[in-house]
Amino acid sequence: MERINVTVTIYDVAREAGVSMATVSRVVNNNPNVKPQTRKKVFEAIERLGYRPNAVARGLASKKTTTVGVVIPDISNTLFAEVARGIEDIATMYHYNIILCNADKKKEKEIRVINALLEKQVDGLLFMGGTVTEEHRDAFRTAHVPIVLCATTDNANALPEVDIDHEGAAFDAVNALIAKGHRSIGMISGTLEDPANGYARYQGYRRALEQAGIPFREDFVRIGNYRYESGMEAMDYFLKLADKPTAIFSGNDEMAIGAIHRIQDEGLRVPDDFSIISVDNSRMASMVRPLLSTAAQPMYDIGAVSMRLLTKLMNKETIEQSKFILPHEIIMRKSVAQLN
Repeated sequence: MERINVTVTIYDVAREAGVSMATVSRVVNNNPNVKPQTRKKVFEAIERLGYRPNAVARGLASKKTTTVGVVIPDISNTLFAEVARGIEDIATMYHYNIILCNADKKKEKEIRVINALLEKQVDGLLFMGGTVTEEHRDAFRTAHVPIVLCATTDNANALPEVDIDHEGAAFDAVNALIAKGHRSIGMISGTLEDPANGYARYQGYRRALEQAGIPFREDFVRIGNYRYESGMEAMDYFLKLADKPTAIFSGNDEMAIGAIHRIQDEGLRVPDDFSIISVDNSRMASMVRPLLSTAAQPMYDIGAVSMRLLTKLMNKETIEQSKFILPHEIIMRKSVAQLN
């Protein structure tokens, strides 16, 4: 027999409990001005009928949906999963639900997802993405809810943001190689059009070389797309150079692991033949062999701080600052060798 779904309404609950719809509404919304005996009757009726309050209708009435939209650039990336976990934990603590949307690091999809979430009347928006363009800013300007950039930087400084110092993290990572005696250091960079993960880390690489008196070589830089395959392709290029670098700084863990595997494909060893260091400290950094040295981002904390900042903005609380730069940490593992 085909099952017929019948929507139970607040009217049905009121009739079942023998109270007014206004009383049911007060019980559902935790209004204290309801007698305990009446509250018990309403909850019993709700349980018998299987009533679920309509969140959309309640949102229209209160002008709040207790829902936050989160735009994530790559749901398959464990790094962003850790950010999302931080967001979720704080959202739960403050009684917000989240709608998580994957944007595949594509500007057109990011804009579409932002508009879709705003149309769903979310109370606030957390945006994790790549380059914040004028099209993004146009979409943000149409929003009537708070927006926080999470693990994302906008050079216009128009929105609150939580991130790390990407240039500083790259600078410290390259200096860790220099401290081990390396002076011939290549880089696998993300796109330079990305102001944080790409360009800022590239600038940190160049600043570390300059400060150490090491000449910058354009042929020692390859541009990747943050993916494992582009790390392999970049390392393949370095392997074919007559004058090879002794160490590689990678703009993220995934490309670094691609480089490690390409080195191993040639029967060479890390760190004996090439040293590798990266930025991120995703779970993969501790899963690859040798264990990957990296400048660690506090991804869970970035998510948690972003969500807490957003709750303050949604509740119109006074905030002392709108830009938070969280500390990174250099973690030396087994992928960097000491040169004599």
